[in-house]
Order: sequence, then C-alpha cells, then structure tokens
Amino acid sequence: MRNRKLRNFRIVLQYEGTRFQGWQRQDSTENTIQGKLEAILSKMTGQQIQVDGSGRTDAGVHAYGQVANFHMETKRSAAEIMEYMNQFLPEDIRVIQIKEVAERFHSRLNAVGKTYRYRIWNSGMPTVFERRYVYELPQKLDLDEMRYAAAYLVGKHDFKAFTSNKRSKKSTVRTIDEILIEQQGNEVVLTYSGDGFLYHMVRILTGTLIEVGLGQRRADSMERLLQSGKREDAGMLVPAKGLALMEVRYD
Repeated sequence: MRNRKLRNFRIVLQYEGTRFQGWQRQDSTENTIQGKLEAILSKMTGQQIQVDGSGRTDAGVHAYGQVANFHMETKRSAAEIMEYMNQFLPEDIRVIQIKEVAERFHSRLNAVGKTYRYRIWNSGMPTVFERRYVYELPQKLDLDEMRYAAAYLVGKHDFKAFTSNKRSKKSTVRTIDEILIEQQGNEVVLTYSGDGFLYHMVRILTGTLIEVGLGQRRADSMERLLQSGKREDAGMLVPAKGLALMEVRYD
C-alpha cells in the first residue's frame, strides 16, 4: 500500500444557522454544518473526509468567523477547493478563506480565544428584517446595571452555574477577557471575548444579565452565583437565534 500524502487545510466560514441542526454531524439528519461540508469534500475527493470545527455551535446559532480544518489527499490548490465547496454548498453556508497549514494544526485544540456576539432587539416595535438574528425583548433594559454585573464575570472563574451540561467531568473554569454591552439604535449588543466557552454559556450569561437589566436580580449577586456553581441559580437560556460566533483566535 503506497504512502498517502495528506494535506491539511484550514478554512474560515460563515453560516446562517436558522435552518440547521447545529454544527455537529448527526446520524438522524443530514442538515448540519459539519455534515454538509463533509459530504461535499467526500464527493470531491472520493475519500471519507472529516472536518473538525473550532467548536460546536447549537442549532440556530450563526457564525461570521467559524474555523475548521480537514486532511485530504488532493492535487487541487486551496483556491480550487474553496471554489468547489462554494459551488455546491447551500447559500446559507460560505467558505470565505482557505489556506494550507501544518499537518498538526487542529482548529479546536489550537484555538486560544473566541469572540461571540448576542443581539437583543430592545424595542416595543417588532423588527421584520432582523427577526432571525435577534432576541426581541420589548421591556427597557438598565444597561448600567448590566455592565456593573458583567464586571463581576470578567476574569478567571468557575462558570459551572452557566452551563447546561451537568454530566461533563471536564473543567468548567474559563477566562473571560471582556464583556461589552452597547446600545446600537434599537439593539443592545453583548460581545463576549475569552479563552473558551462552555455549552450554552454565552446564552445563560446573557439571560442572567438581562434579568439584572430588568431589575429581577441584583448586579452584585453575580459573585455569589459564581461561588454557588448551581445552574438553577443562574438566569434563563435565551434563544439561539440572537447568538453568533464572530472570531476564533490562534497564536
């Protein structure tokens, strides 16, 4: 059996997550981001291609800068692979960058940071054109109180209270570098940057901060919440459609 020369390609892709069942390939459906990518690459090469993403976005979550990589034996250039993929991908998934990288590069294991954005439509007037990308919340939010609460969450903490995954034995300690809370017209935009995020973490953090903004919990209760580690003490899980993965960072 001859030795195969496998090349490693890193891609950056964008997708509108509305109609997909999340990133991760599933046996019960072909309608996942990973599944679509693997099907097209396997068709192109006649090989069974595995695509590794930087993380698993949930059903309905969008991405402006998801990163993935895959190994394959091919004579095609990176540009030709990207052109082929975009020709056959559905319109709500697009590869926007591709390059050949070192064999040992792994999009998830080598990632050192990520940025997520959550959009809230904070108006009593519904939005027609943005409805698939925002959480509509008509009650006015106290952004100063939300920022005060967010300050407690910045830094290295155990975020066990902010994940829906109760069975995982992996560490729930993460570092959040920054939480920005900005008013942009009728929108309130929360931007989270950190070294990594747990399952549902950004959506639960956002739900908790919203409750502060609505006067349903005190800003300084964040400190006790981090210490308790109990999911039931944290806020609601906000809808997936307001969330987008903006950027994945590497050394």
